[in-house]
Parts: sequence; C-alpha cells; structure tokens
Amino acid sequence: MMFSRETLPSDTAVLSAVASLTASAVLLRTIATDLIPTEIHDYFFSPLSKLSHRLSSQLTVVIEEFQGLTSNTMFDAANIYLGTKLSSSTRRIKVNKLDKDEQLSVTVDRNQEIVNLFQNVMLKWILQSTAIKSSSSKADTARTELRFFELSFHKKHKDMVLNVYLNHILEQAKAIKEERKAVRLHTVDYNGTDYWSSVALNHPATFDTMAMDEEMKMELMEDLNRFVSRKDYYRRVGKAWKRGYLFYGPPGTGKSSLAAAMANYLKFDVYDLELRKVQCNSDLRRLLIGSANRSILVIEDIDCNVGVQNREAESEGRTVEDDKITLSGLLNVIDGLWSSCWDERIIVFTTKHKDRLDPALLQPGRMDLHIHMSYCTFNGFKTLAFNYLKIEEHPLFGEITELLMKVQATPAKIAGQLMKNDNAEIALQNLIKHLHNKETRHDQDETTMQQEELKLEGTSRENN
Repeated sequence: MMFSRETLPSDTAVLSAVASLTASAVLLRTIATDLIPTEIHDYFFSPLSKLSHRLSSQLTVVIEEFQGLTSNTMFDAANIYLGTKLSSSTRRIKVNKLDKDEQLSVTVDRNQEIVNLFQNVMLKWILQSTAIKSSSSKADTARTELRFFELSFHKKHKDMVLNVYLNHILEQAKAIKEERKAVRLHTVDYNGTDYWSSVALNHPATFDTMAMDEEMKMELMEDLNRFVSRKDYYRRVGKAWKRGYLFYGPPGTGKSSLAAAMANYLKFDVYDLELRKVQCNSDLRRLLIGSANRSILVIEDIDCNVGVQNREAESEGRTVEDDKITLSGLLNVIDGLWSSCWDERIIVFTTKHKDRLDPALLQPGRMDLHIHMSYCTFNGFKTLAFNYLKIEEHPLFGEITELLMKVQATPAKIAGQLMKNDNAEIALQNLIKHLHNKETRHDQDETTMQQEELKLEGTSRENN
C-alpha cells in the first residue's frame, strides 16, 4: 500500500499526538498510584517489575550513608569524588566549607544524575533519600532521612566496579581531602575535654623560603616523598609507618620553621609536644595515642627536658622523679609497642646540643635522619634576599659573600637586618655594617682570649 505525501500526517500533528499520549500515560499512572489499593497495585505490577529487572542488563549498587550508627566511608568518598565530576547538565549542587578546609566543598544534590566514564565504562550515579520513621532511640532522633547512592552500570562490569572503580574513588577522595585540608597546630590542653586543642597553622614557611643548604633541602624532600609512598613496604617488613628527624644547631637557624615547612609540604597537622607539661609516662602515651595519623609530632629542645637527657641519671635515681616522664618511657612510646598504634607519622626532635642526648635517642628508628642547621651560607643569604627584597643579584653580593665566610650569622639575624628597609641598597648596606661589627667583635674576643691564655701560661711558669 502506497502513501502519498499528502496523506502523511504533518509534523505538528505527530507532535500533538505524542504529547497527548504522554499526558494520558502520566494521568493513568497517577490514577493507578492514587486510586488503586496498594495490595492490588503490587499484585499486578510487582510481577511486571520483576520481569523487567530480569530482562535488564543493568546492575545497581546501593551505597548507604550509614551502617547502623557508623558512617559509611564509601559514601563519604563517593560524595567528595562526584563533586569533581559535575557537568553542565547538573542543575542542583551543594556547597559548604569546614573550618579545617582551605577550599569550598562542592557536592551533588539529591535526584541529580551524574554520569562518570571510567575505563570506557559508563557509570551512572544518583543520590536518593528515604524518610526515617521516628524512633524512641536518642541516636536516631537527630537523623530524619537516610541518604544513599545508586550506582548503575552493565552487569558484565561488576568485578571491575567492585574491585577497581570503588577503590579508585576511595584513593581520589583521600587526595581531594588532603588538598582541601588546612594544616592545624595542636597543643596540649589538660583543661579541655580532649588532651589537645588546635588552631589553624598559618606559618608561611615552605622549602622555597628556607635559607638552608640546597643539597640538604633536596635530601630531606626526597626522604619525605619516599616515606609517604612506602605504606606497603613498612607493612611488608613489619615496621611501624613512622619516620624520625633530628634538627640540631644554634638558635635562630630555622629548626622550627623547617618543621612548619614540612607540614605545609605534606599537608600534615603539627602536634607541638612540650614535655615539661606532661605529668607522667602514662599521660605521654595518652597524648600520643590521641594524636591523628598523617601528622608531625614536634618535640623541641629535647636536651632541656628533665629525665630524657641520659639514662644513667635515670638508672641511678639522681634527678628523675617518679611522677615525671623518663627516657625509657619516651623510647617505649616512640619506638616500642605503642608506636604500632600510629600510621604515617613523623617525629621531629630539635636541640641546640646534640652531644647532650643519650645515644639511645639517636639510633635509627627514633631519629632516622640528622640535619645540621648551621649558620647562614651565601646560598642561604640569596634565598633570604629574594624573600625579603625580591632581588637575585646585586653588586654588594660579593662583599657579603666574603663576610659570611668570616663571620657566623644565623639566618634569623640576617633576616632581621633585611627587614629594616624595603630599599635593597640600604638594606644590604645595613647588613654589611652589621657583619663588619660582628667581625670586629669576633677579632677583639679572640685577642682577649689569647691574652688570657698567655697570662695563664706565665702564671704557670712562675709557679713552677
């Protein structure tokens, strides 16, 4: 049977008929839902629904927000991950910012489908929710709904999704959280409900701004990168995943700033532990167990803390009180069974006098890498000059180089001189004057010492 062009319905008529049929279908569905009793509805439509599911090639994975009273890590990871996969077709998103985050957190809202392509597999996500019936349990009263993700994909990709894709989401979410995280400084607080109180660590120190030997700086950065990437290695060899560093040198050489630079580099929180505030060994254990993973524990001036300088005093009972921490107590926490409670931890010890420390503290596993923070070199000075004056070269650099070879000046002292004037010429002239004064005082001190030594020799001869 042949149809002429004149007998075919127009485009307008076709669209009108389709719209009419769609409206009729919606109306019939509404009537069926609202007017037909639930029992009859389920009797007729449930078999059809089951048949549809059997014929479908799609598999749906449900990821609930909570498992009982415990939050579901997989849900939280999916929520973070999908926030980075929003497209132009997404109509509703949610935005929030926590005090501990540096950036805004964007997540998907309910009933918004997100399509993610992974290894050429189409994966469809949608956030759903169901109301929670009121319960007499206090734990349930604060929660009015249960949110869950539905992840749909072709059932032939089940193993890849469960074994690869979901693990990929967990890893990506962890990286995103670390990137957003604001580094915090924790201090001991016995008055609060917790042993630690914290504030945002706004210390600006970075490895680029540190005035230290470049080779030593690169060695430290490589050591840190190797440490954070060796989780499986530490498990395989049966060692706690931790690393210890000793920064030693005179005051003003940047030991504390280096610890802050490490924290900013790794995005690790800092726990500042002042041992003099710790009452006993058991308190020390509670404090260290109460600190978080992926953190840096800083113990400054370890040589000045009573009880941890030398085990001889402890064994002889000369200066160690029973209610104070001891060296053995500290060693047990940082390198004994208690250290296995940690993961991805760094311990930084600082001291002005390395020679005063007990050899037991200096062993690998406790202080793995020793870094000497010395007086300022010319390379360190150039870093400071760029930081404070924004200059890389200057005619006065030659004279400053010669003076730094003769005079011992800490980076802190040099930085103090450079901060006195924004004009590079004037600031450098002031620094040169300061270094000349130090050189003169140094020569005078050496002359005085030589004269005193000669007097002592003369007295000794007279007595003989």
